[in-house]
Amino acid sequence: MTLNCLIIEDQLPAQRILQTYIESMPELKLIGACSNALDATALLRQESIDLIFLDINLPKISGISFLKNLTSPPDIIITTAYPDYALEGFELDVVDYLLKPFSFERFHKAVLKVLGQRSEPKPTDYVFIKSDKEFYKVEVTDILFLKSDDNYVKIITSEKQHMQSGSLQKWTELLSDSFIRVHKSYMINLSKVDKVAGNRVYINPHEIPIGRAYREALLKRISS
Repeated sequence: MTLNCLIIEDQLPAQRILQTYIESMPELKLIGACSNALDATALLRQESIDLIFLDINLPKISGISFLKNLTSPPDIIITTAYPDYALEGFELDVVDYLLKPFSFERFHKAVLKVLGQRSEPKPTDYVFIKSDKEFYKVEVTDILFLKSDDNYVKIITSEKQHMQSGSLQKWTELLSDSFIRVHKSYMINLSKVDKVAGNRVYINPHEIPIGRAYREALLKRISS
């Protein structure tokens, strides 16, 4: 397993330390390093990112505000010199909170936590979805696709549509390998695809966009 990583850190010495640490772990691949939230947002539109190392004290837009505005955030490890934000960070479902200056040993422990969560067995038969204060059992094979909508995820089946709070990233940990992200806001069930044409996936009667960052992985899956 290799995780695509993004550093969001405005101090160059701290960026270099993180880069060195990342390069020391073969499970990590550094995609980019940004000094502010605006550049990071632009990069996230272009690249598929699995893990962000996020500083809190950033220019113009704080790391916490940046995180709150992400509709489908990847795994987050906060890196900061300020311990006061630890509780708020964990309330935003970050994986770990590294207080500067931190050692490679502490960094390694945080990354192993991410890898451990991603390697946990995935249930593949059914999921329970909480909707309208009730829990519905949904067979995974009945799911056509999922769509991220602000802080909610829509789960679309051939019969109905459910909506549940949370991020699309979390669903990648629950669903089987027959599901694949095709857009930052969409994950599809490959077994339900009728055709792929241009930059669209067609699952009757739905038309789903393919994001540029996800197109190559999708084409590899359907042509293998």
